[in-house]
Amino acid sequence: QVQLVESGGGSVQPGGSLRLSCAASGFTLDYYAIGWVRQAPGKEREGVACISYSDGSTYYEASGRFTISMDNAKNTVYLQMNSLKPEDTDVYYCAVPGATMRCPGLISEYYYWGQGTQVTVSS
Repeated sequence: QVQLVESGGGSVQPGGSLRLSCAASGFTLDYYAIGWVRQAPGKEREGVACISYSDGSTYYEASGRFTISMDNAKNTVYLQMNSLKPEDTDVYYCAVPGATMRCPGLISEYYYWGQGTQVTVSS
């Protein structure tokens, strides 16, 4: 059974950093794509970054402040977020596509989702 569990969210002041973790179970990340998607209340989900064995890292959030990485030994994907801004306040989800092992072009291609972790950036 595929399970994704996010952690590492919290409250931080503008300019601060957080590292989110997504622990995967029920499958091995080595051959799958896994992405980070965020969503604010009342807004559509927005892709942040994705990583896969075949594609490497792909960033949809283009500011250069976020870094996605994978620890295959721990079957865990991380999202390092630096220089955080109030507009980064969202629930952050990790997700795995259902029909491809590559980073998807559309958020709708993600099939497995974690429960999300709240990130709040405020002074």
